[in-house]
Amino acid sequence: MQTALSRDYISVDDYLAGEETSVVKHEYIDGNVYAMAGASKEHNLISLNIAAAFRSHLKGRPCRVFMADVKAHIETAGKDTFYYPDVIVGCDSRDTHRLISRYPKVIVEVSSESTERLDRGEKLMAYQSIETLEEYVIVAQDRPDTTILRRANKWQPEAVTGLGQRVYMKSIDLTLSLAEIYEGVLTVES
Repeated sequence: MQTALSRDYISVDDYLAGEETSVVKHEYIDGNVYAMAGASKEHNLISLNIAAAFRSHLKGRPCRVFMADVKAHIETAGKDTFYYPDVIVGCDSRDTHRLISRYPKVIVEVSSESTERLDRGEKLMAYQSIETLEEYVIVAQDRPDTTILRRANKWQPEAVTGLGQRVYMKSIDLTLSLAEIYEGVLTVES
């Protein structure tokens, strides 16, 4: 659950300047700043597995893969929002800021019990407004359960469950098994 750190409006410039020196990451929603909780080892391993697979697959292509520390910037109806997705794939040459992605192609959130509602609700709504986003992937950290939402399918969820199953990222033409995603976290017996 998010709790605003301040009731005073914080400008985007002040937020971005603060994030460059802050030890704790914060998400920004229309002038309000929210501290992020630290991630578990499982969360980190799943993110790393996905990012490594994406990076290996996209090597030599104009796409770049980022983890955890690059913010996604969403601007809708004159309101700015900055989230820290777990994995971002960006392929748009307009994305030139070193700390921010405005034009991602794929966003992955590794979801916990405490963040799942936010990932499937508020973040889904915000991410859908990104003109270049083709796929949004939500990966449960405690069970072999992945949901992929695609712009081409009007953001209808496609659930993939079980370590023997595979998920296809159409936008980057990559198929990953859930066993690969959860390697080092869950075993076939899970």
